[in-house]
Amino acid sequence: MDNRSEAPARLTSRRTLGGGLEVSAIGLGCMGLSHGYGPAVDDRDGIALIRAAVEQGITFFDTAQVYGPFTNEQLVGKALAPVRDEVVIATKFGFDFAGGLDSRPEHIRTTVEDSLRRLGVDTIDLLYQHRVDPDVPIEDVAGTVRELVAAGKVRHFGLSEAGVEVIRRAHAVQPVAALQSEYSLWWREPEEKILPVLLELGIGLVPFSPLGRGFLTGAITPTTSFEDGDLRGSLPRFTEQARAANQDLVDLLTAVAGRTGATNAQVALAWLLAQHPSIVPIPGTTKIPRLVENAGAVGVDLSTTDLAEITAASDKAEVQGDRYPENMQRWINR
Repeated sequence: MDNRSEAPARLTSRRTLGGGLEVSAIGLGCMGLSHGYGPAVDDRDGIALIRAAVEQGITFFDTAQVYGPFTNEQLVGKALAPVRDEVVIATKFGFDFAGGLDSRPEHIRTTVEDSLRRLGVDTIDLLYQHRVDPDVPIEDVAGTVRELVAAGKVRHFGLSEAGVEVIRRAHAVQPVAALQSEYSLWWREPEEKILPVLLELGIGLVPFSPLGRGFLTGAITPTTSFEDGDLRGSLPRFTEQARAANQDLVDLLTAVAGRTGATNAQVALAWLLAQHPSIVPIPGTTKIPRLVENAGAVGVDLSTTDLAEITAASDKAEVQGDRYPENMQRWINR
């Protein structure tokens, strides 16, 4: 039985993050076009993909200073210039570009000016602190962003991979519109402490890697090899042994996808969308057919039974391998 509604020509479903920030129910993570998964795509191809996302009805685009570094912001700004008033652009500050963190107020102000220039915009719709800087009080960070909001250079404030205490302290100074965090069927840690606080405070959740960096799609097997520059080759969760051990969850998604007429990716995204209306996943891709497929997840109607079965399988899955190697794990604030 096919539980999908007729797929619309455009993604018309909208969701609201904190502060009344309205975005498409699924956004586009743009990192992979320039950074993290092998060689950067050609500018023409990247622009074509981002504009295809707009044509699909996607209005929420995610980039960061460190992607490239810098080149991804330039690509996103160039691609979205013709439709600037129709979209929401999110970017991030907080790295020092030498392998460390820097959220000092003066660094935030300087790098935000650089982001505005690279994006070709007067205002950043959503500005995230990319990672919590343990050397800078979050009150100073939030206060600096509050000044940028007052100056008209930023509309909304976000955090990425922040813990409960930091979220509360930041929100008390400058309302937080969204928390970006990894969240998917094989990384559900935010459900325990983070999501309840976000719901309490009216903060949206923006899951990155909602497809497990591609693993949940079924396209990655224990024998898949990763090219130079693909960060998955250095992640403990993507060792050959871990991939083999984690296959059961993918097999369950494949079974549900088969009976709903959807794809693994669409089922995984539909499950996320069903967790709460303030959740907006941002899957990334370099291929237009995958972009269209991901956007189509809003048309997948998972039954209560489907959702319960998927959740139960995820509960039982003992996912092997840490998300990050130790040198990257230290940046996660919990």
